Amino acid sequence: MLDANAIEKTVTKVSFKDIEQRRVLSINYTPNLQYAWDNGLAIGRYLAELKRGRIIGKKCRSCKRVLVPPRLFCETCWRPTDEWAYVQDTGTILTYVVSHVNWDASRVKPNERYHTPAVIELDGTGKDQGILHLIDEIEPYDIKIGMRVQAVWRPLEERIGTITDIKYFKVIK
Repeated sequence: MLDANAIEKTVTKVSFKDIEQRRVLSINYTPNLQYAWDNGLAIGRYLAELKRGRIIGKKCRSCKRVLVPPRLFCETCWRPTDEWAYVQDTGTILTYVVSHVNWDASRVKPNERYHTPAVIELDGTGKDQGILHLIDEIEPYDIKIGMRVQAVWRPLEERIGTITDIKYFKVIK
């Protein structure tokens, strides 16, 4: 074990003058890092179905809900979910906001369109649960809670298996 005096002797002090005069060795290195994410059974299937233009969830026979995004465990009944179930790409706006802030926390410029994220209760799921997505094709301040909406999907060749395979939801009559 090193004592404090031994550690002091091993430390090389660098001054600002050393840095300014480039007497300090520096190496520019860009590592080749590759990342992988395991979606798991439920979310993996959900994303694969989105790529096909379908929304799938997991049904809980006890509380009669279809959980979207799917989960293998019902947080209401405290039991495993039972079976896969497809739901509609239509639903009802439960709540929404007109955001004057971009996703990077910068202000929306006067000539840009406001963002309108909403919680949407999809047809075929349980009561008062929803997914978060954007509303478009309507003036932001014309959106109302209770409006019926439908998913606008990206073209099949552009889908990659993410929630953004649904571009946004639009209001329907």
